[in-house]
Amino acid sequence: MKRISYHGWPDSYLLSNGSVEAIVVPAIGRVMQLRLAGGADGAFWENRALDGRLPDASAHRRNGREWLNFGGDKCWPAPQSAWPRQQGRDWPPPVAFDSRFVEAVATGGGLTLTSPVDPAFGIQIVRHIELDPVLPTMRIVTEYRKLSGDAVRVGVWTITQMRDPERVVLPLPERSAFSGGYLRLIDGEPAKLKIEGGLLSLERNPDAYVKIGSDAASMVWVGSDTVVRIDAEQGEEQATGGQAEEYPDGGCRTQVYTNPDPLPYVELETLGPLANLSVGDRIQRAAAYTIAARSPASPEDEARKALG
Repeated sequence: MKRISYHGWPDSYLLSNGSVEAIVVPAIGRVMQLRLAGGADGAFWENRALDGRLPDASAHRRNGREWLNFGGDKCWPAPQSAWPRQQGRDWPPPVAFDSRFVEAVATGGGLTLTSPVDPAFGIQIVRHIELDPVLPTMRIVTEYRKLSGDAVRVGVWTITQMRDPERVVLPLPERSAFSGGYLRLIDGEPAKLKIEGGLLSLERNPDAYVKIGSDAASMVWVGSDTVVRIDAEQGEEQATGGQAEEYPDGGCRTQVYTNPDPLPYVELETLGPLANLSVGDRIQRAAAYTIAARSPASPEDEARKALG
């Protein structure tokens, strides 16, 4: 681990295990990049127009629609439908989840990011980022600590913005809860969606906003030069009522969003179950990100190889 300046953000961090590298920018609360060691480009999408910019929490008060879309990996409280009740608006996201500097401390072989307490949800976000000692895998454990305010019902929701893929592939459960294996969450038509051999795959739609939900536990992003598998791991719940069985948005464990032009990115999202949090409670979920070099195989065959 070493401290670097990254695209205009000083006091950023480069983590490496010799096979994979991750770049963390505490100034904007993001894991901004994941790449093979020595690679010039990574799999995560970054908004170069915002290089060096800092989030301004006061903008939420001046202009309720303002939001700086930096890219990289972040987390929000799920479900989004609860935001108006908690913060009095549906957009932009709660300030401590998306618009604040986070404290970064090297701990236990990784890097721990700690946010301020969000005034609307009374939650502090703690994320621990570490690389496997040998494998090209990054693991992020995200914890929500309820420190103030009335009880809330939330789940951990991680959002990873990634470059325009050749395809995104999900391995469907044998008995999916969704008819057809997925749930349309917004009206946009998924581009070239295909279900074959137990895999659901799609491309980015350049002309429409698209979002689908799934009860798959893994997702595979297939790019032109690398492949990334994201696994939604189990977590700990220490909340009033114990671990909830209800997942957000009708039972989604994973979601895929594709953004239209001119910003060519997709989002691969993992969700934990909803839990009732009172002061002193916490919930914790983990996600693993494994990256490999791309071979000439088809996107579906690359996904099968990544899924083992």
